Amino acid sequence: MKRIKDMVAEANAMVDHAPAADLLDLHGAEDVTFVDLRDPRELEREGMIPGAFHCPRGMLEFWIDPESPYAKPQFQSGKRFVFYCASGWRSALSARAAQDMGLKNVSHINDGFSGWKKAGGKVGEKPKK
Repeated sequence: MKRIKDMVAEANAMVDHAPAADLLDLHGAEDVTFVDLRDPRELEREGMIPGAFHCPRGMLEFWIDPESPYAKPQFQSGKRFVFYCASGWRSALSARAAQDMGLKNVSHINDGFSGWKKAGGKVGEKPKK
């Protein structure tokens, strides 16, 4: 059986990643989209990076593919994407999947939202629909 820690390590060997402290300066940049991959309950409980685009992990590939009936224009923007989850595991796998699908300029926060908060990054409430 292939272990998740091995899958995350393989993904990290193939995609750009950095701790949150190194990516704080990207927040608010016009050409960068932070993508929150966490479950909606996590967002309700903990908040999210202000201005981030929420994409539940289970919908990522469907939202990236421009030919999918679920495609989202945010993934066709040509911007840099910084994925994050709680601790960097889901975002590693997601960044690799996005890169494999041809999405350019993808990276992830390898210590996740917990690292973001620890580094003093801004935290806001989940946007109301």
